[in-house]
Amino acid sequence: MNTKLINIPKIEDPRGNLSVIEHDVVPFEIKRVYYLYDVPAGAERGGHAHKKLQQFLVALSGSFDVILHDGQHEKLVTLNKPFEGLLITNGIWRELKNFSSGAVCLVIASAVFEEEDYIRTFSEFLQSKH
Repeated sequence: MNTKLINIPKIEDPRGNLSVIEHDVVPFEIKRVYYLYDVPAGAERGGHAHKKLQQFLVALSGSFDVILHDGQHEKLVTLNKPFEGLLITNGIWRELKNFSSGAVCLVIASAVFEEEDYIRTFSEFLQSKH
């Protein structure tokens, strides 16, 4: 499956830790950054795939699960460390679930929002794989 957990450099300091995401951490040019927060208990985010766009997800606070599907296999990744990110390349279905209270999901994207790049239904996603 074309996904990968990537460690984000962590500078430890008694006054508080610092992590930096630069071009050597994310393997694409950053075109868009957004974050999800105040996700109600039981709510789900994602539920789509991208034709071209790549994403890098980080749990800045709290935790959440990312369910990934490549058309044949499913994988669950729990994000719960602000110094670890999940690279999701194009052509991967993703669902974000089980947000803890106070969770913040940072999303770094390789492109600006374009509705045409989204595959919004799982059946259409599966068809695109054959």
